[in-house]
Amino acid sequence: MLAGVAPPARTSRRMSRYSALALVRNAFSGHKDWTPAWRDPAPKQRYDVVIVGGGGHGLATAYYLAKLHGITNVAVLEKGWLGGGNTGRNTTIVRSNYLLDGNAPFYEHSLKLWEGLSADLNYNVMFSQRGVLNLAHSDSQVDAYARRGNAMRLNGIDSDLLDREGVRRFCPELAFDDARFPIYGGLLQRRGGTARHDAVAWGLARGADSLGVDLIQNCEVTGIRREGDRVVGVETSRGFIACGKLGLAVAGNTGRLGAMAGLRLPIESHVLQAFVSEGLKPLVDHVITFGAGHFYISQSDKGGLVFGGDLDGYNSYAQRGNLPVIEEVVSIGISMMPCISRTRLLRHWGGVMDMTMDGSPIIGKTPLANLYLNGGWCYGGFKATPGSGWVFAWTIANDRPHELNAKLDLDRFRAGRMVDESGHGPQPNLH
Repeated sequence: MLAGVAPPARTSRRMSRYSALALVRNAFSGHKDWTPAWRDPAPKQRYDVVIVGGGGHGLATAYYLAKLHGITNVAVLEKGWLGGGNTGRNTTIVRSNYLLDGNAPFYEHSLKLWEGLSADLNYNVMFSQRGVLNLAHSDSQVDAYARRGNAMRLNGIDSDLLDREGVRRFCPELAFDDARFPIYGGLLQRRGGTARHDAVAWGLARGADSLGVDLIQNCEVTGIRREGDRVVGVETSRGFIACGKLGLAVAGNTGRLGAMAGLRLPIESHVLQAFVSEGLKPLVDHVITFGAGHFYISQSDKGGLVFGGDLDGYNSYAQRGNLPVIEEVVSIGISMMPCISRTRLLRHWGGVMDMTMDGSPIIGKTPLANLYLNGGWCYGGFKATPGSGWVFAWTIANDRPHELNAKLDLDRFRAGRMVDESGHGPQPNLH
């Protein structure tokens, strides 16, 4: 039991426990006796805590508030369906291979939570530790990866620096002798991998509901009501809901929701596209990222190659992409793996990314006494899901940040304490 953490709250609703025995037992009834994974309640007039955003981060926050802090009078408000935003629109990569102290301990804590999440939730989130490999294409890039790998090890995070032949043994399908981008080596985190994005949302929703949290779908927040420097509730498409504390976990809509409370946040919203190919026989056993451009690829259990690249070059709230980015991403992918050149693209989609000025997230308090912010995730949102919910729940319950998210506060932008992982400065579109 963690110091300062309340004992787990009692389960307020009988939940079917998933197991091989339950599967066999329900087979005899034609699988008609399974209880719904979560309720569909009407919103109450008031909650102790309201979380806006029914994606992975909002659901994880509600789950840990109930489980670790005994706060069960909680509502999660989602304008559409649970997991229908960025949680269901990403490329499923999980890793903790970060350089800076503000990021590395936090993401490593999240990775440790990933390693036990399926057992904790009694729900298979399909977490696969297949390894994440970052390719290096020059001597200087190998040196940079050596620095990052050493920093990771100093923080207790696994890392292996591979030479050219080590990468070849790991991923023989790559283009090692490309004239423009020869492969010199790579940085490997073997504990990294992928998880099934929908299963993560469903498992967290089921877990939170079983602890008494109300999951309110089709409930769009249209305004935030204040009295002085305190928030007293939210206006929604289903009426006014009062609350003692309000947490925002709304990804690409962070700036818009912050403005409802009178806050101007250092965030821009951009579209990020993702892609999946037709199903293929096993080809890419790991997660691989290109070192000379923004490209990352893995292979799903169904055989499709899942990949992505850079942001679209303009601000947008649209969940769709454009053809120039498709051309760019595909050309980089073929440069790295020529063998996929004749693979057919099955579909692509877009998520709305909330990009901060230093490329790192914001998790903490705001200038309003009882308003808390979880946003600015840039490319790092999905991999941080359990860790984000864990520290955000701590922050809301204790009205102060945990040491893991203390450096990721909003005030760093006023004080000039940037956590600039990629070294691009205050240009959100470059992070």
